[in-house]
Amino acid sequence: MAVGSGVLGTLHPVGGVRMAAVSAGIKKPGRLDVVVFELAGGSVTGGVFTTNAFCAAPVTLCKQHMAQTAPRYFLINTGNANAGTGEPGMQAAQSCCDALAQAAGVSSKSVLPFSTGVIGELLPAAKITAVVGAALSELTGNEWHKVARGIMTTDTRPKAASTQLQLGGHTITITGIAKGAGMIKPNMATMLGYVFTDLAMDAATVQALAKQSADKSFNRITVDGDTSTNDCCMLVATGHSGVQFAALAAAEQQQFIAALQAVFIDLATAIIRDGEGATKFVTINVQGGASTQECLQVGYAIGESPLVKTALFASDPNWGRILAAVGRAGLQNLQLDNIEIRLDEVCIVSNGARAPGYTEAAGQAVLSKAEFSINVSLGRGSVSETLWTCDFSHDYVTINAEYRT
Repeated sequence: MAVGSGVLGTLHPVGGVRMAAVSAGIKKPGRLDVVVFELAGGSVTGGVFTTNAFCAAPVTLCKQHMAQTAPRYFLINTGNANAGTGEPGMQAAQSCCDALAQAAGVSSKSVLPFSTGVIGELLPAAKITAVVGAALSELTGNEWHKVARGIMTTDTRPKAASTQLQLGGHTITITGIAKGAGMIKPNMATMLGYVFTDLAMDAATVQALAKQSADKSFNRITVDGDTSTNDCCMLVATGHSGVQFAALAAAEQQQFIAALQAVFIDLATAIIRDGEGATKFVTINVQGGASTQECLQVGYAIGESPLVKTALFASDPNWGRILAAVGRAGLQNLQLDNIEIRLDEVCIVSNGARAPGYTEAAGQAVLSKAEFSINVSLGRGSVSETLWTCDFSHDYVTINAEYRT
C-alpha cells in the first residue's frame, strides 16, 4: 500500500558512476540484495549518518574509511542490518570490503559498506563475498531502476529521482536513489540515500551540500518517529562534466543547489508515500514560529502522534488531537489566542478554539483525500518549516508484527 502512482521518470546516467545489483540470497533466494556502485577516480564524496548511539558496524566502518581515503566503491546489502553485532559485526563488514577491494584491485579503505534489514543478527558475509565478483562484472552506467530495487526492504516500490540543468554552458546531471518505509525518522543523521552528480566540487562543498540538502529533506520526514541504526545519505560529485561549482556565477550556484535539494526532497517524500501501510501523504506546514526548532517541535508533535495518525487513517477530522499535539510540543509562553490550524484551506481552529463556521463535513472532505496538508500558524515570529508524514493503518501493525517471519 502506498500513496501516488510511484511511476519513476527518466533516470539520467551520471558520468563517472557505474552500478550493478545481484542476488546473494541473504534473506530470500533470488531476491536482489547486493548493490555495488563504482565511482571514477577523482570523485568527491560527502555524507550524513544516523545519530542513533547504537549505530551499525557498517556505519562505523564507513566513517572510518571516509576519513582515510577517497571512496571508489559503495557496497550495499539488504536483508541484514549488521547492527548490535559487536566486534564480529565489524569483522564481517570489513571482510566484505576486503573481498570487493581485492576483486576490484583497490584499497579496502576505498570501499564503503552499507547494510539495512534485521537488527541484531550477524551479517552473513560469506554470501556477500561470494557475489562481489559477479557484481563487478555486471557494472554499467544506467541500471538505476535495478539498483533502486536492489536496496529495498519493506518498501513496496523503488525510489529514484533525476534532473538535468544547464550550467556554465554544459548539461549537469543529478540522479539519486533511496530506500525506506518504516523505522523512519532519519534525524541524520531504516533509510539509505545515494545522490550523484557530474559537477566538480571540493570536499568541503560536497559535505556542506550533503548536510544542507539532508536537513531540508530526509531530516524533515517521519513515518513512526524511530531513528534507525543504519541511516546514511551520501552525495557524490564525480566532476565528469568538466564544470567546477566554484567557477559558476552565484546565480548558477543557487540553481544547482535548488535542483539538488529538489532531488533530495523527491527521494525523501517518496519514502513517506511508501511508508509502511500508508494510505495518506501529509504535508505539515508550521509558520509564524520564533525559531526553526520550535516549528519542528510542533510539526513532529503532530506528525508522530499515534492518535493523530490513526485519525488520519480513518479520515476522522478529530481536530482536538491536532490541537493537543501543538499544546504538548514544549513551546514556552504559547499564546493560545494566536493559534490557527487549517486542513488545506479549511480553518478548524482560530483564536485557540474551534473556528466559527467550521463543519465536520468540511474537515472530513479534506481528510478523505489521499494527499492534504495540516497548516499551523503560531503567531510568534516569522520562521516557517515544512515536514512530511503519513497515517497509521492496520497494515503498519501487521508489517511490523510479522517483520521477522
